[in-house]
Amino acid sequence: MAKLLITWCCVFFSFGFIFLNTNAASVTYNVLSFGAKPDGNSDATQPFLKAWVAACSSVKSATIYVPSGRYLIKAVTFRGPCKNKIIVKIDGTLVAPSDYYALGNSGYWILFIKVNWITVVGGTLDGNGAGFWACRKSGKNCPAGARSITFNWANDVVVNGLTSINSQLMHLVINSCENVMVKNVRIIAPDLSPNTDGIHVQSSTGVTITGTSIKTGDDCVSIGPGTRNLWMEKIQCGPGHGVSIGSLARDYNEDGVQNVTLINSVFTGSDNGLRIKSWARDSTGFVTNINYQNIMMKNVDNPIIIDQNYCPNNQGCPRQSSGIKINQVTYQNIFGISATQVAMRFDCSPSKPCSGIKLRDIKLTYLNNIKAQSICNNIRGNTGGVILPANCLL
Repeated sequence: MAKLLITWCCVFFSFGFIFLNTNAASVTYNVLSFGAKPDGNSDATQPFLKAWVAACSSVKSATIYVPSGRYLIKAVTFRGPCKNKIIVKIDGTLVAPSDYYALGNSGYWILFIKVNWITVVGGTLDGNGAGFWACRKSGKNCPAGARSITFNWANDVVVNGLTSINSQLMHLVINSCENVMVKNVRIIAPDLSPNTDGIHVQSSTGVTITGTSIKTGDDCVSIGPGTRNLWMEKIQCGPGHGVSIGSLARDYNEDGVQNVTLINSVFTGSDNGLRIKSWARDSTGFVTNINYQNIMMKNVDNPIIIDQNYCPNNQGCPRQSSGIKINQVTYQNIFGISATQVAMRFDCSPSKPCSGIKLRDIKLTYLNNIKAQSICNNIRGNTGGVILPANCLL
């Protein structure tokens, strides 16, 4: 563990060094100079794109500055590669169109693609998602919906101090990236807003998420296939569906998830706490070397849960048995109150039982200090210290 902490401290130092030195010999492009109007009604998409083209083609490190005010932005792609480092410094609010059809079916609102050494600092993204959620709830023919901000194939990324509210779908997506730092971010959406995951990470390596508050209608953090070396700490989650690895086994040929750590975090009123979830069908995927440590639960429905029998509406799961192999998962110093009597639920696959599960110093009680329960299916592991509810591992 000490070696792991030293490694991640080095990562933090590296990102800090990058952040502190990106202003040296730089040039600044103010979006107002390109025609953007901070009135919340005038379309500022083209002025933002023009500022991006100037910054991306600059041989010096560049800053795109967004002053205070509200800027109406339609679906936009900021494409690289660029010639030098770029900081997007936002003091204002970027607003999605109130007509949710305006974002079309691309799935994106703000997309950064193939950009390296990009830093986004401050500001607010207002996804204006209420109309889209209402459309979905009504059962009408709705567009696909849009994620608020996405990084695809981007390396050495910093997102610092950003606030995202009311995204149509996921708020922040990190896909096929390396070396990403997300810190001091706030994410807010109603607890019944569908599929509004706070942060989604997939096919990415070396992502750090720290000092982040997430209140949303789906997973606070969702972790997809191909995620490696993900470090999370000081996360405040709730309402929401917890921190979830999965859903996995959507496809037969699927990358695994490995080396994921979550420490020093608090879950409040969330549907789940620490969750690993896979479809009940064959897959080449796996989950290994997962570490949860120093986690407080406050009225959480399922504080600790592994669900390998996920099969909504009993469709697409012909064998009802997950092929995802889950092993080497450690739960250490997990404490607090479960909102349901079953505080630990390990529902593992009969064809690929969970193994190497470690419980260390678990103290979870039901409301009013009633004794909680644990349920185990197809799981092997060991324990240490006080275990409440009672251990059911084989």
